[in-house]
Amino acid sequence: MADYPGFIAIETGEDDGLPLAIAWSLPDGRVKQTLIQPDDSWIKEDTNAMGAYSMEELESLGVSPLEVIRELENDHFSATLYTSDNGDDEAALARLFDTYGLDPFVELAPASVLYPSITSSEWHRQRRETFSELGLEPMRPEHELEVMLSMHQRLTEDD
Repeated sequence: MADYPGFIAIETGEDDGLPLAIAWSLPDGRVKQTLIQPDDSWIKEDTNAMGAYSMEELESLGVSPLEVIRELENDHFSATLYTSDNGDDEAALARLFDTYGLDPFVELAPASVLYPSITSSEWHRQRRETFSELGLEPMRPEHELEVMLSMHQRLTEDD
């Protein structure tokens, strides 16, 4: 079985790129995922940007942003990771690293560039169809990864 490219997805809150949950794939197709404990610097007094999560859930079930960075470094140092290109992933990743004054050690690229035989709009159409076929929810990181891995398998079988 061929190695999979690294895919990544980050669920964000309503507050410009507030990272709430993250998932990324490993070369064998396994997925790592976790909720992220919000750093104190991310939270404003009146914040209600936690999306579907309560602050208690994120605090008790999540891991610190630094732990996320360390784990990502162990798996994908100096790698290009591929996203569904929804625009929020880059801002959320930057926020994780900025919290500690670090420069990101991964680059993000749209997953559609992996498949030169189809256009970006065709990739996005197939993505929507795959979500529907698998009964998954867009914007949930683990579901985004499942869809991108499934599409990668299908699109590279044809080559």
